[in-house]
Amino acid sequence: MPELPHKKENYVVVSGIGCSSRFPYYVDTYGIHGIHGRAAAIASGVKIANPELNVWVATGDGDGLSIGGNHMIHMLRRNLNIKVMLFNNEIYGLTKGQYSPTSRLGQVTKSSPMGVIDNPFDAATVALGAGATFVARTIDVEQKHLQSVLHRAMLHKGTSFVEVLQNCPIFNDGAFDPLTAAEGRLYSQLLLEHGKPLIFGPENARKAIRVNRAMQAEVVAVDQVAESEILVHDETNDAMAFLLASLAWQPTNGRPGAFPVPLGVLRSVARPIYEQRVAEQIESARHARGPGDFDELFASGDTWVVE
Repeated sequence: MPELPHKKENYVVVSGIGCSSRFPYYVDTYGIHGIHGRAAAIASGVKIANPELNVWVATGDGDGLSIGGNHMIHMLRRNLNIKVMLFNNEIYGLTKGQYSPTSRLGQVTKSSPMGVIDNPFDAATVALGAGATFVARTIDVEQKHLQSVLHRAMLHKGTSFVEVLQNCPIFNDGAFDPLTAAEGRLYSQLLLEHGKPLIFGPENARKAIRVNRAMQAEVVAVDQVAESEILVHDETNDAMAFLLASLAWQPTNGRPGAFPVPLGVLRSVARPIYEQRVAEQIESARHARGPGDFDELFASGDTWVVE
């Protein structure tokens, strides 16, 4: 934020309830610590009331995808110019370790002692399905990557949804170790760059993503396929965004699964922003009907005098 050409007084960080929702206390900006799951609704009101503000939402996988899921999807589909940071630790941390909408199948928690049987949400796929115009994924320990993704999100005109994979050292420690461990990260991270081929792995064993004849993604060795077979990332391609967001990654015995985890911008497209449409609608009404008078409106129609 200090690197961007905006005064700190023009930032508002809105949160709900959860470990993530302490965020407004750690930045020297305006902030609203709201109630559980309602950050998206509060932030929408702030942005519509004053479109000049830079409005951010700090939420978690429980706050944003469970009790606040309905508010979240409607904010995303409306495309307000709001920036969402969803910190995903795959657990309810503040309330002491219950499973969340992103907890993995079989995970043992305080509220699933025999293992989670709910199919988990993929946060990025939910955002894509809701129509978010900017969807990205990053991870807490990759600080340069995290900062670059948030910078892209800030510059985007529309709702930016950034999923931050974040370790919970108390109730879900090590959930992302296969993704961040030095010996495995080259195989488990797929760094996305617009216009660049989807290639990962160490220099002596480069691998790539392609789509086979059955229209399924698969991992192939770079030196065993033609260059034209390797997928090239396109942030404007919705089908590619969904394909990448939903790549299965399930660590097995401490090792990454068949696919790497895509990190970076999955989708970035331009569409009209909601608060601009609201302003245009208000201006159109004023032009057609005049500026209006509240007292006259209040006293219009059927009225009663209660004595």
